[in-house]
Amino acid sequence: MFQETPLIQKKNRQQTIARTIFMIMAVLAIIPLITIFIYLFYKGSPALSWEFVSEFPRRRMTEGGIFPAILGTFYMVALSLIIATPIGVLAAVYLNEYAGNNWFTRIVNLAVVNLAGVPSIVHALFGLGTFVMFMNGPCLLAASLTLAIMTLPVIIASTKQALEAVPMSFREASWNLGASKWQTIRTLVLPNSFSGILTGIILQVSRAAGETAPIMFTGALYFRKQLPDSIFDQSMALSMHLYTVATQGSQIPEKIQFGTAIVLLGLVLIINAASISLRVYFRSRKKW
Repeated sequence: MFQETPLIQKKNRQQTIARTIFMIMAVLAIIPLITIFIYLFYKGSPALSWEFVSEFPRRRMTEGGIFPAILGTFYMVALSLIIATPIGVLAAVYLNEYAGNNWFTRIVNLAVVNLAGVPSIVHALFGLGTFVMFMNGPCLLAASLTLAIMTLPVIIASTKQALEAVPMSFREASWNLGASKWQTIRTLVLPNSFSGILTGIILQVSRAAGETAPIMFTGALYFRKQLPDSIFDQSMALSMHLYTVATQGSQIPEKIQFGTAIVLLGLVLIINAASISLRVYFRSRKKW
């Protein structure tokens, strides 16, 4: 009954062209990841086995597995998040809920932004000059503290954005019912912003697991015959192990190098998938 006017037809064509361009850009963003994963799997699949992920390296890392490196990576990432997450979340709560718009708040926000742009090698030198010297040598705790400093800016920024996304009307309704500011934050604001906070933590899991420079100087070893007994011992890590077998060992088979890369990538993907599932669960519980 109704025919499109030339103007409507022109707008529809423009919309189709824009949608096609955006779809192509989205596909191009995924292609590099798929290509890298296929290439790594093709090169490293011969090395993948239960022994590879459950045994210690042997014969100068030319045989055996990478179990100590996997466990060391888990220790470092978990400990760094245990340190950084409460500090980052509480700092974001203060900046968003308590701090006023004054010179001190602006300085803190500027410091957080600048900290996010500091190269990882600078963090490594800072960790070497502070934590390592204070603890009389490299160790798991020094490496984890260095990684925690690196992860703080994104956790603070993502938490602050998640808190800002909670409608102000929720806070006002809670205050009108007689709740204090801290009660409102603890029982209303934080639960409704948890999925956004988890997003920042997810982003930092990948970065912390894949960083080499910060842990190279502060707590990671290229080879260790036993597992660490405490947080004051050094440990192997997947990123450090991959760097070593790829650049320092001429006799190490190529399949071990690519197999280590697959395990590192797979570990990050598994942790991210678990975290994303948890985030989706909490988002589904929102009432707004």
